[in-house]
Amino acid sequence: MWYSADMAKRNLTVQLDDDVIRRAKVIAAERDTSVSRLVADQLNELVTRDASYDAAHRRVLRQLEQFRGRSGERRWSRSDLHERATPDVR
Repeated sequence: MWYSADMAKRNLTVQLDDDVIRRAKVIAAERDTSVSRLVADQLNELVTRDASYDAAHRRVLRQLEQFRGRSGERRWSRSDLHERATPDVR
């Protein structure tokens, strides 16, 4: 997980519709947790996913840069790529 229990915690105020709060309390009770924990877990997941995506994106860009210009000896023309085989009609 992205965060650690040793990290300092701070409060965050969020304004939500009454219906969302009511439904969130039901979900939290069903999961035997708090609304605060639900929100914290969702935000942590979002941050972790975003950081993972950014890291993967940087890796791909490095790999693309590494292989730039190394496409091999064969050069394809547009007509080569779009050439259709004609059926052998006798």
